[in-house]
Amino acid sequence: MPTFVQVLDFIGTFAFAISGIRLASAKRFDWFGAYVVGLVTAIGGGTIRDLLLDVTPAWMIDPIYLICTALALLWVIIFGRSLIRLNNTFFIFDTIGLALFTVVGAGKSLALGYPFWVAIIMGSITGAAGGVIRDVFINEIPLIFRKEIYAMACVAGGVAYWLCDIVGIESYICQLVGGTVVFLTRILAVKYHICLPILKGNDEQENN
Repeated sequence: MPTFVQVLDFIGTFAFAISGIRLASAKRFDWFGAYVVGLVTAIGGGTIRDLLLDVTPAWMIDPIYLICTALALLWVIIFGRSLIRLNNTFFIFDTIGLALFTVVGAGKSLALGYPFWVAIIMGSITGAAGGVIRDVFINEIPLIFRKEIYAMACVAGGVAYWLCDIVGIESYICQLVGGTVVFLTRILAVKYHICLPILKGNDEQENN
């Protein structure tokens, strides 16, 4: 039976893959191209995390990540028209993947004995890095470089996870709390147009 963390990881993989494939379809990619975009969205952050933590990337051990991406592609092919009509489809699946992958990354780092600040960074990388690779592949400015709250939602979720962990709360509760914080932070930031200040240069740079 899969563990609770594995279930989160699989759901996050499916959600992130759909978000990537959904954007690829809007760019008129073929099926293979859409699969590649969905795959890098789903495994990109986790791969970078695992390499930094000096462990074998999960997708190289278990083919379920490749299978999840294929199922996501099939889902978009079958329900593509309905998904395209829902303008917020990408946002919903991307936010779900962001929340789930953040807590998976933070939890894995803590389980390997790394300090909390590493866990927060690894959680943020797991959640946000796949989206960066996706946006580069489809020739868009990555979300984390725009004024929207994106990676900071991962940081908030990672901090919430850590605070729950240090008071001795069960790990699955920590994951639920951390994931909920990421999800709500992202939802509320977009709904109420909350964003970080934009870094401005001098007048000469602005005029250029």
